[in-house]
Amino acid sequence: MRENWSLRAAPAGAPAATPPESQSGWLPIASALTVAAALRERGEWSLEGPATAFDAQDWWYRLRFDAPRTQPGEQIILGFDGLATLAEASLNGQSLFASDNMFVAHECDVTARLRPAGNELLIRCKALEPELARRRPRPRWRTPMMAHQQLRWLRTTLLGRTPGWSPPAPPVGPWRDVWLETRDRLHVSDIRIDAFVEGTSGAVRCRLELPGDGGDAIDSVALELERGGQVQVQRLSPSPAGGYAGELKVPNAALWWPHTHGEPCLYHAALRIRAADGTESRWELPPVGFRTVELDRADGEFRFKVNGVPIFCRGACWMPLDAASLRSSRRACRDAVARGCAAGMNMLRVPGTTVYEEDHFYDACDELGVLVWQEFMFASMDYPVSEPAFAASALVEARQQLKRLHARPCLTLLCGNSEIEQQAAMWGAPREQWRSPFFEETLAQLCAEHAPRTPYWPSSAHGGAFPHQADAGTTSYYGVGAYLRPLDDARRSGLRFASECLAFANIPAERALERMPGGLSTRAHHPAWKARSPRDLGAGWDFDDVRDHYVGTLFGVDPRQLRYADHERYLALGRVATGEAMAAAFAEWRRPASVCRGALVLCLRDLWAGAGWGVLDEQGAPKACYHYLKRALQPLTLLLTDEGGNGLAAHVINETAQDRQLEIELIAWRDGDVQVARGELSLLAAARSARTLPCIDLLPQFMDLSYAYRFGPLPCDAVVMTLRDPLGVQLAQAFHFPGGLGAQPRIDVGLRASVSTTADGVAQLLVATERLAQGVHIDIPGFEADDDHFHLAPGTEAHVTLRGAPGAVPSGAVHAVNSSRGARIVPEPPVVPDSSQVPPAGDIPAPRLA
Repeated sequence: MRENWSLRAAPAGAPAATPPESQSGWLPIASALTVAAALRERGEWSLEGPATAFDAQDWWYRLRFDAPRTQPGEQIILGFDGLATLAEASLNGQSLFASDNMFVAHECDVTARLRPAGNELLIRCKALEPELARRRPRPRWRTPMMAHQQLRWLRTTLLGRTPGWSPPAPPVGPWRDVWLETRDRLHVSDIRIDAFVEGTSGAVRCRLELPGDGGDAIDSVALELERGGQVQVQRLSPSPAGGYAGELKVPNAALWWPHTHGEPCLYHAALRIRAADGTESRWELPPVGFRTVELDRADGEFRFKVNGVPIFCRGACWMPLDAASLRSSRRACRDAVARGCAAGMNMLRVPGTTVYEEDHFYDACDELGVLVWQEFMFASMDYPVSEPAFAASALVEARQQLKRLHARPCLTLLCGNSEIEQQAAMWGAPREQWRSPFFEETLAQLCAEHAPRTPYWPSSAHGGAFPHQADAGTTSYYGVGAYLRPLDDARRSGLRFASECLAFANIPAERALERMPGGLSTRAHHPAWKARSPRDLGAGWDFDDVRDHYVGTLFGVDPRQLRYADHERYLALGRVATGEAMAAAFAEWRRPASVCRGALVLCLRDLWAGAGWGVLDEQGAPKACYHYLKRALQPLTLLLTDEGGNGLAAHVINETAQDRQLEIELIAWRDGDVQVARGELSLLAAARSARTLPCIDLLPQFMDLSYAYRFGPLPCDAVVMTLRDPLGVQLAQAFHFPGGLGAQPRIDVGLRASVSTTADGVAQLLVATERLAQGVHIDIPGFEADDDHFHLAPGTEAHVTLRGAPGAVPSGAVHAVNSSRGARIVPEPPVVPDSSQVPPAGDIPAPRLA
């Protein structure tokens, strides 16, 4: 069903018979995609071009196809996994169905309607704008991010319809597969798998149904589990209600863990069905993982336990990888999830502002050990859930998703909506309107029935005296961020769990800025830049302003003046500032004394090129803040916090399942290269433990490492703590700057860089410095560094892996934000014919883009 599709636009409300009868105006398209994606494939639309009013027209899809050959007793099913949003489908002139919910899938038995050849399927997607213009009751509160408040009446995504943060590509048309399938009497129409833990054993209950008289044709059904070459089989018994059921037990089952705490062990699952005539068929099932999930909610707490172990959940909100099609390939999706894992993330949230993800997203999370916070697709608005038709459609949607997802080991939380309670409260609605029985009771009961082993939570911001109270339940935390609070608010807020947090307009690398309209000539104040800077509609500020605030706070500069006087340095400091703010917040939240149980940044990946909320750009390349998070979120790491008069504290975290013998080194530096103190300590970090150490314990005498007492000048301007294994391998490193990031003057810090021979697109870069180097950035076109935007202690070096195209030669430069000179990277030492005319090898003037 991927070929012979055509697309045509029609005026909104045009007679239904007009487009099919006319043979002109139909555009051949590659496959059944949304209108935006289909036109993009034809080269007739792009996010870089003018916005198109996709919701203002009707859109028709046409498919011409021949019927598959069938055997007696077989059925032909035509399936629609998702049509956005007001859709009608007909086959050979006969109506199949009408749909007003883009999240509901449809299956139609078309056996009797098909012709052997020349079948015509028509899908009409009606314009939304006339629906939005209809007079309906006003909402009890407004949602600032929405241009059309009456979207609340339509079961469609907010993506593409929130000008403050998503690209103008509202999905219209097929956003999931349209398919044709032949089914025989042995087709399994409904399979339910329930995996759980009993003591040290795992158990799998399986129930399946067969259509019509299919059971008469079956001799036996068996459930099969396999892991590591060990196969276990359990024959299922006929069920009195029809179908088959049974339970398979696995003694000493290997448990599924989030990857930060253990191995995400999976069992391959399949059904073997033997027909009465002796033939066998095999049905592959999603993999099975044995784990328990508990949610502690006592006294304002919000803490997950997996297999009885408390988990600090950290990660990001997930956005579709392609804003136009809402689709992704299996490989691209897995790569994006793997990026989060590499950064130490162990949870991804699918927010109610987006769409239910494809199966391969959950496959990747199952495989890689990533917990999933799954929301139903409701966000911020006053939905008419008291209207019977609306509620009925929403419940059909919810049942379909629960049937699809309930057995996933990655599924950790089912959440009713995104920020509805918070939006009602912040708008000033009466307290009794904040909560809805639909989300508090109806959805909760449905989830308990279909996914009893997965906790339910009514809204992403919920608990406490008001929904977004930070120190009770869950919240959207923007104290550090949109509300411009000082960095210590991360601690002072008493945050329990941030369902989203730390949103900044994170500046991507130069290569992503080149993809913006106007390319690198588009400065931060340009309208094309501002059009892609996230904001709430009507707000007098945007998230560029939020980033600039922390640039000023951390570096002691005026970002407005820097923006016009030295734009490239403005970008360089902006990249570092958001990373520093994120790392500082997570250091506070992960320390052992913290009451915080988790925090998810907004968000993992941008929807289009620009300075967006993502820690990855729209093509998946890391931004500076990604590298900061990668160092702060690892399961085995070292973090520093300023404890005021109590001095500097080091937090050693070991979430892994093994005890670790570790060595800690502290060195204090002054004037960029003068060592003023040094100490060492050996310790045993028990498995899944965290420990706080006063840094002064490593020194033979007192030193005001945090400059809390301010007796005289700074005793040091950098404290560097390094975590190593007994063999001296560096595991983690943390820096503290008592005088602030901006205290270091811009001088030549003596950077040097050399690169080894490239093999299969992989090279090794060595970066060394004579003096303290801050925010070291590697700029090598065509290559990606596995670490970047890091600090480097005086007289030390860093070894960084570079990845690029096979055969490519790395060439570029390394810079630091506190250095007036960078280091040129060349594969071989350059030939210098005249030293009086050419700078020394490895030294170049610092470019304007750090």
